[in-house]
Amino acid sequence: MPAERRATLVYDGDCGICRYWIDYWKQQTGDRVVYRPYQEAAGDFPAIPRESFVRAIQLIEPDGTIYAGAAATYRTLRHAPGRAAWWWMYERIPGFSGASEWAYAFLARRRGLLSRLSYILWGAHLEPEHYELVSWLFLRLLGGIYVIAFTSLAVQIQGLVGERGILPAGEYLNAARQGWGVSAYWRMPTLFWLNANDTALFAATSLGILLGLLVAFGIWTRAALVGLFVLYLSCVYAGQVFMSYQWDLLLLESGFLAIFLTAGSRIVVWLYRWLIFRYLFMSGIVKAVSAQTTWHDLTALQYHFMSQPLPTPLAWYAAQLPPWMLAAGTAATLVIELILVFLIFLPRRLRAFAAWCILIFQALIMLTGNYGFFNLLTMALCIFLFDDAAIRRIIPEKLSLWIQNHAPRPDKAATACALVLTLLVVPVGVDRIVQALALPNLPVVNSITQAISPWLIVNAYGPFATTTMNRPEIIAEGSDDGQSWREYDFRYKPGPIDRRPSWNIPHQPRLDWQMWFAANSSFAENPWFERLLRRLLEGSAPVLALLGSNPFPDHPPKRVRALLFDYRFADPAAHAETGQWWIRRQEGLYFPEVSLK
Repeated sequence: MPAERRATLVYDGDCGICRYWIDYWKQQTGDRVVYRPYQEAAGDFPAIPRESFVRAIQLIEPDGTIYAGAAATYRTLRHAPGRAAWWWMYERIPGFSGASEWAYAFLARRRGLLSRLSYILWGAHLEPEHYELVSWLFLRLLGGIYVIAFTSLAVQIQGLVGERGILPAGEYLNAARQGWGVSAYWRMPTLFWLNANDTALFAATSLGILLGLLVAFGIWTRAALVGLFVLYLSCVYAGQVFMSYQWDLLLLESGFLAIFLTAGSRIVVWLYRWLIFRYLFMSGIVKAVSAQTTWHDLTALQYHFMSQPLPTPLAWYAAQLPPWMLAAGTAATLVIELILVFLIFLPRRLRAFAAWCILIFQALIMLTGNYGFFNLLTMALCIFLFDDAAIRRIIPEKLSLWIQNHAPRPDKAATACALVLTLLVVPVGVDRIVQALALPNLPVVNSITQAISPWLIVNAYGPFATTTMNRPEIIAEGSDDGQSWREYDFRYKPGPIDRRPSWNIPHQPRLDWQMWFAANSSFAENPWFERLLRRLLEGSAPVLALLGSNPFPDHPPKRVRALLFDYRFADPAAHAETGQWWIRRQEGLYFPEVSLK
């Protein structure tokens, strides 16, 4: 661009921190702006007093208009692609210009402070943030997580909601259509309205695995992501109570944003940060406002490792830690979810610090509890708290160059779509936080929230709002004569007291999980449980395949019942002496003896 058609920024060439930021702006604006130290350029601009150059940077536009201080900063960034919003805010938002000029003047008089802050927040070498590698890596991980989710579901779905499953999806959808009429199609958007037989369920999960592999290998990525979102949303509704977990919602929301990430807009990267913040912050809110005292008095982890749905072998050892250490872990959980998450919106180094804290936090959860792909997905989302400069260290140089050369370049259409998405996702996300805090809703925003809720693209979160202080377990039994009873053994949940807790990550055994919820409430609140007992009496092969073993291999029992036990971790002395991992005591009857008659 000819010099006479370019803006000129004049700065203090003897100031180290000035050169630090000028080098950064040069990378942003390219040849759209000429940068000159005032020590050599002041004579070319006699209309500007020399002391003005000393006091603040000066931007001279081609038409002769002069901007100084914060105005010059934002006006310079206006020449950088994607940075014009700063100048727009300076011109349009009341109070923004005044606050900016005050902050500029304050720091200009304290350049040593500015230098230290800059190095702390951005590092010794400041460069523009790019997200081509970040986006590429996340999409591959997301594709892999979709493969895990659909594979885990494929081996269970017929037993859970198949034609001979516990809660047949076809019956459920027919009942919804009879009750709601045409509105059922909007309330429950699922492809299984077309057909919900075993073949359709198997085909949907198989196709999900295939599309996940396409995303993982970068083939037809956007089309595959659309298909994955539609298929998983369909499975969530068909799966009923067995597909109602927080990680199912998080996967849907992450997958929906990924469709727009393929266009390359930086706005979508920010929306992912908004998702991470909202998910973690709401998790902290529900703990802070919980009526249960275990989070308030920092005793939650004294019970959590024993009482969580599916503990790992390491959970037993974690439960033996000293009370002060468990209290420190509880406090750390609250600090991460309620305070540290705000670093997500701050500059590079603080954001990276938050990312590492969250990654370590999720790794510790994964070591002590089986939560399927939940922790893996959360850790994958943390990639958006870094930029390409950090990710480049783990990707071979040739592959990095190839990714950057083939990365999509966002155009006006992509930016417009991202902005529309932001106008939907951010207000509804704020409304979800307001609901968690039990504050008055904004009627208009709440109406939008209700309208889009069936599509599960902006969800409410809050796992483990309460920590159960004991561990009830349901033991289902069968009998041929009503006198001799044999236990049904589940593959993953606690059963035999000498069986060590197992690992099942990243698979999620959904029936085992749902048994934990049922044990913490009555069978009247879990109507699916009666259907489970009915299938045991019928000897349903798909349901029996969900269990660890069948005590009636030759014929179904004539009677079944369910007992309620209280389980506790065996203490170290009892474990060393007997080899038992659990101690259990019968509490009574959960479901009375019943037969098919």
